[in-house]
Amino acid sequence: MEIKNTDDCFKFRLLRRIKPDKEKTKKSLELAKERLKQAQDAIKFKIFQFAILEAYMAMFHASRALLYKDGIQEKSHYAVFVYLKEKYSDKIPLNILNLLNIHRTERHEAMYGLEYKPEKEDAIIAIKDAKIFIREIEKFL
Repeated sequence: MEIKNTDDCFKFRLLRRIKPDKEKTKKSLELAKERLKQAQDAIKFKIFQFAILEAYMAMFHASRALLYKDGIQEKSHYAVFVYLKEKYSDKIPLNILNLLNIHRTERHEAMYGLEYKPEKEDAIIAIKDAKIFIREIEKFL
């Protein structure tokens, strides 16, 4: 299965149309901010892998807030990136949208990879990028 665009995401049920939901939008954004705080706390305890995971999850939940606003339910992390890139690249700079995908792959390596061991600098960058990403998403909520 090759995913090229949002049509493919809907075809393969990686994205589904739902009723726009203001409450889920709000809760997702709150969760994004909670996860960002947890990422920041993890650095204090030198748990850099957890900081990477939480920074990405903060970005993911901020993205979901936008999807819920639009009436979209995700079933794939990659599909979220495809959707945002296709639907918001005229409003959100591509370099900021790409942060989601960059940290999605980094999160995957941190969770499942055998070689990747995040360092403090990796965690700091992930948190900085998550802050930028969340601020950008908030503009549309």
